[in-house]
Amino acid sequence: MKILVLNCGSSSVKYKLYELDDRTEEALASGIVEEVGLGNPSLTHQRAGPEKVVRGNLAVRDHRDAIRIVLDVLLDPEQGVLGSVRELDAVGHRVVHGGERFAHSVRIDGEVMQALRDNIPVAPLHNPPNIQGIEAVTALLPEIPQVGVFDTAFHQTMEPAAYLYAIPYRFYKEYGIRRYGFHGTSHKYVAQRAAEYLGRPLNELKIVTCHLGNGASITAVRNGQSCMTSMGYTPLEGLPMGTRCGDLDPAIVAFVMDHEGLDVAGINRFLNTECGVLGLSELSSDMRVFEQALRAGPDHPNYQRSMLVLTHYTRRVKSYIGSYAALMGGLDCVVFTGGIGENFADVCNWACAGLEFLGILGVQARPCGGQIVEASAPDSRTKVLMVPTNEELAIARDTYEIGCGVS
Repeated sequence: MKILVLNCGSSSVKYKLYELDDRTEEALASGIVEEVGLGNPSLTHQRAGPEKVVRGNLAVRDHRDAIRIVLDVLLDPEQGVLGSVRELDAVGHRVVHGGERFAHSVRIDGEVMQALRDNIPVAPLHNPPNIQGIEAVTALLPEIPQVGVFDTAFHQTMEPAAYLYAIPYRFYKEYGIRRYGFHGTSHKYVAQRAAEYLGRPLNELKIVTCHLGNGASITAVRNGQSCMTSMGYTPLEGLPMGTRCGDLDPAIVAFVMDHEGLDVAGINRFLNTECGVLGLSELSSDMRVFEQALRAGPDHPNYQRSMLVLTHYTRRVKSYIGSYAALMGGLDCVVFTGGIGENFADVCNWACAGLEFLGILGVQARPCGGQIVEASAPDSRTKVLMVPTNEELAIARDTYEIGCGVS
C-alpha cells in the first residue's frame, strides 16, 4: 500500500509518503508546505536520496491549496514518486485531540468528523487545521479512505484517579475537563521500540518515556499502557517547554492578569507563547542556544542564565521520572526521545544523575544519529535508552492496518 501521512498545522502541512506491506516499510518522499494562508508560502520536498527541492512564491490560500501542491509535487515527472493519484491507497492524518471518544485510530467518516468538531472547544488551536486537512483530502481525493490517528488515544487507558482534577466533578461531566495527555503516538512508538531493543515483552515492562522537544511530555507506560502522563487538559501542563509554562501555581494566573491587565485571551497567549524556557531565560525558546553557551563555558555571556534553564529543566524531568517510578511500583527503562531527548546528551545525563536508587547507573548519553543509544552502563538494572521517534511511520502503520480491511 502507498500511504500518504499528513500533519496539518494552523499554517503548515507536513507530509510523508510510505510504501508499506507485510515485509516492507519504505519512505518514498517527504516535505512541508509552510506559511499556508500567510505572506510567503513555500514548499520543501525531498525524495529518498536526492537533495531537497525548495519552491517559493506559491499561491497557497488554505489547506486545500497546500495539499493540492503536495499532490502535484508527488506526481511531478522529475521530482515526484507517483505516476497517478490512483496509486495512493490511503491517507493517514495526525489528529491532536480525539477526546474520550477514540482510544484507537479509526477510519474517518461523517460521525468521526462530527466528533472532531465537538472537540474543538478543548483543542481550539489544533483540531480546526486537522479538520481542514481532512476536508481538503475529501474534496481532492473523494474515493481514498482516510484514517485519523490521535495524539490523545494512547492515554485513554488512564484510570479516573489519574485523569480527573480535584475540582467539582460536574466540570468533568458537563465540560469534559480532565487530563487527556498528548504525544501519545510518539510515547507508544518509542515504548514499543524500547521493548524490542531489550528483547522483552512490552506487556511485562515498566517504562517512563520522555518526549522532549519544543513541546514536551513524560508518560508512565505500565505493561504497554499509559497510566499517567504530564500534559493535561491542554498541552500547557507538565514540563516547562519552549514557550509554555508547564506546571504552575494557579494563583499566579490571577495575579498576572490583574497586574498586567490581561483578559482571558491575553493570559492564554502569555502562558503559551511567552513562558517556558523562553520566559525563564529571556534569551530563546531553542535549547540549542543554551547548549552552545554550556559548551563555551563560564566566560560566555549567556552561561549563567543557560545553566539556570538547564538545571531547572532537568530537575523537572527527574522529578517526573521518580514520581512515575513510584506510581508504577518499579522501573525497567527510561526512554528519551524528541528533538532534545535524542540530541542534547547533557539533558539525559543531568536528568538521570542521582537516580542510582532506581537502578540507573553510569549514564553517558550521546546524540542518537537515528539509532537507539543505550546510555546507561551495561550493569545498570534500569536501562536508559535514547530512541529516535517516528510518529509518521506510526501513523502509516495504523493506517495500513485499518486500510487493509477497506474494500
